[in-house]
Amino acid sequence: MGIVWTILVGFVVGVVAKLLHPGKEGMGFVATVLLGIVGSVLAGQVGQALGWYQAGEGPGFIASVVVAVVLLVIYGRLRDKEMQ
Repeated sequence: MGIVWTILVGFVVGVVAKLLHPGKEGMGFVATVLLGIVGSVLAGQVGQALGWYQAGEGPGFIASVVVAVVLLVIYGRLRDKEMQ
């Protein structure tokens, strides 16, 4: 059941991040889920490094969305450079 929750939370975080980030990314369902999952994992790692979270604690929803938006910005910049 943990994998299903991970996918569901990843999808919600990915969708919210895509709604907050202007522009069209052209990402499908799987890429959106992966965006949300990676955003959550990185938010947890950064939060632990800064002392916001203890080991084993999950990151907050807002932190996960913020990191996912940052990942979208990075993805957009890399995609734009690739097209030049």
